[in-house]
Amino acid sequence: MNSDFEFSIKSICFDEDYRPSDNTRITTNFANLARGTSRQENLRNTLRMIDNRFNALAHWDNPKGDRYTVELEIISVEMNFEAESQGDALPLIEILKTTVLDRKTHEHIAGIVGNNFSSYVRDYDFSVLLLGHNKGRAEFSAPEGFGDLHGKLFKSFVNSSAYREHFDKPPVICLSVSSSKTYHRTENKHPVLGVEYQQDEYSLTDEYFSKMGLKVRYFMPSNSVAPLAFYFSGDLLGDYTNLELISTISTMDTFQKIYRPEIYNANSAAGKSYQPSLQHQDYSLTRIVYDREERSRLAVEQGRFAEEHFIKPYQAVLEQWSAHHAL
Repeated sequence: MNSDFEFSIKSICFDEDYRPSDNTRITTNFANLARGTSRQENLRNTLRMIDNRFNALAHWDNPKGDRYTVELEIISVEMNFEAESQGDALPLIEILKTTVLDRKTHEHIAGIVGNNFSSYVRDYDFSVLLLGHNKGRAEFSAPEGFGDLHGKLFKSFVNSSAYREHFDKPPVICLSVSSSKTYHRTENKHPVLGVEYQQDEYSLTDEYFSKMGLKVRYFMPSNSVAPLAFYFSGDLLGDYTNLELISTISTMDTFQKIYRPEIYNANSAAGKSYQPSLQHQDYSLTRIVYDREERSRLAVEQGRFAEEHFIKPYQAVLEQWSAHHAL
């Protein structure tokens, strides 16, 4: 796919000294953890949880459970309209890249890029466009063409020379399952991803990600209490090594325990038929401070930012570009 846009990629380490830059999406979950009086303790505890989870899953040749450390980079993607806006790049997407340090061999092992997924246009679609479309409606629905532009922009990025120069494999995004759907346990069990779940009907998020060229499968890894949604292109089970998959599970299972403890830190595991609920009361809190209400409010603010600085000013250019790019 030829792109009329140019993408640039920046990265910053996500460690206990991480401080969000001024232009980072402040609704990005890891940025939320890095603010406030508990910021360094939050980060240190989060990273420790990720390492502990990784070592529990990568237990072979790891008798003390401390062989591996997961190193995280925040990947920020900016977009330029060719020649038109040099030096005026628009923030588009933020994702995470994992790298695994093997303390036994002192080797750095490439992990997976993707994991967490943050996007200004997605904020606009879900927090501005979708809410506005359903205001006053008796029955919830998505507007026509919902997610088309975002899907084309994402696919354009993944097919770009900038992506290929930085990353060897397609991204894998790992998110929470939808509280509006019911998931059914299957007999399929993967040695790392765990038990597979399926559902009868895709959620709005599943459909949104399909427009990004990503399929979805749901797996509940060992010692998890709810399935995770894995969005990928290609073959999730065949294209990635066990350590790559574990790097994603350990990172995103940890984040979900912090963000959605009602689902991912519940005191009982999902059964054969499972519907997640944020109203669930039987769960434990981590020691990590996270302001979910603030995040919801900021998502609306940043959706409006995207509308003001991206959607409206470039509407004609975007419509023309979108018309020439098939989903």
